[in-house]
Amino acid sequence: RYVVLTTKHHEGFTNWGSPVSWNWNSVDTGPHRDLVGELGEALRESNLRYGLYHSLMEWFNPLYLADKQSDFKTQSFVLKKMMPELYDLVLKYKPDLIWSDGDWEAPDSYWNSTSFLAWLYNDSPVKDTVVVNDRWGRGCSCHHGGFYNCADKYRPGSLPDHKWEMCSSLDKLSWGYRSNMSLAEVMDEMSMIEELVQTVSLGGNYLLNVGPTKEGVIVPIFQERLLALGRWLDTNGEAIYDSQPWRVQMENTTDTVWYTSKGPVVFAIFLLWPRDNVLHLCSPIPSPDTQVTLLGFGGTLEWQKHPGEGMLITLPYMLPSPLPPQSGWAVKLEGVK
Repeated sequence: RYVVLTTKHHEGFTNWGSPVSWNWNSVDTGPHRDLVGELGEALRESNLRYGLYHSLMEWFNPLYLADKQSDFKTQSFVLKKMMPELYDLVLKYKPDLIWSDGDWEAPDSYWNSTSFLAWLYNDSPVKDTVVVNDRWGRGCSCHHGGFYNCADKYRPGSLPDHKWEMCSSLDKLSWGYRSNMSLAEVMDEMSMIEELVQTVSLGGNYLLNVGPTKEGVIVPIFQERLLALGRWLDTNGEAIYDSQPWRVQMENTTDTVWYTSKGPVVFAIFLLWPRDNVLHLCSPIPSPDTQVTLLGFGGTLEWQKHPGEGMLITLPYMLPSPLPPQSGWAVKLEGVK
């Protein structure tokens, strides 16, 4: 469980008192606060891991533009601005995760990525705990990194052989806040849950972005969506947190049933409630000792072997309602193969 804060985006404004960003940081101007430090303290009190997003490039920095003009044969920006800030972030805030971005215009040799990462993993104060993503130079994504992002909103078609993260945004059109955003452009509760479940079933982590206003406020529609996802996890988190991919990730017949596991226990997460209240799972092989429970519902559920393959689970009866039901339920299967 972790939170990632944008310490500096491509426009170069730093959300801490960077010693090489005079008057263009959150301590010298704006809120006059060290936002990176304050959030870090709050997260650690809540036992959450702390990740720092950092843009390597800066759109408007004259040093960067001059290096770009030289086809990145000079490194003035890297040596005087970018690297001092990256080292400062690590030494000052000791992050659990570094989420690098803005790398795609130049190779890793321009950014000095390899020397920084060698220091990070061998000599830095977080060398034994830190994790990094895969954006450290042109062509690096999906090839090098503690975990892969590959691309924004990346979804693999099958179980990858390397740890990965699905980075998504509640505003479907933007990563930053837009005052002209409409409700139709915001992900709904069902879409969030679907993305989360599909990602975790395929062994990934889910990083969901919200853009605050210029005053630093998370607007009510984003708050509502995040709280809804939190409520869903209060009930179904056992099937998500600390889980592993199972031998089957999804039912072959449908993309509405996804699997996770914890040791011998298997969780089947179904995104649509079956009309006849009977859930058919093809993949689990039941035994006489099989027990089935629905997360958030007391007691065990009745089940029987399917004449073809798998099992039929009788779900609790749901009263008819004019409102669409919530999305996503998880059955816990014990004693299956």
